[in-house]
Amino acid sequence: MHYLAVFRARTQTIIFANLLKSYGAPVSVVNTPRRLNVSCGISAKFPAVFKPQAEQVLARRNFDTFAGFFPEI
Repeated sequence: MHYLAVFRARTQTIIFANLLKSYGAPVSVVNTPRRLNVSCGISAKFPAVFKPQAEQVLARRNFDTFAGFFPEI
């Protein structure tokens, strides 16, 4: 299972992806599914086992455009 970290700003999506990669997570920047209808068009996709690290990244930085984590379907 994978999660999408969805942001409303492309820049914050890329910054988040790079920070999560520094934790060793295999992150990719992907198109956000239209059904979510809440973003800038791209999201960070990562394996569910790295969700605790993703939450740490969010807690340490001010990502004011973060819209949420969504399980990839």
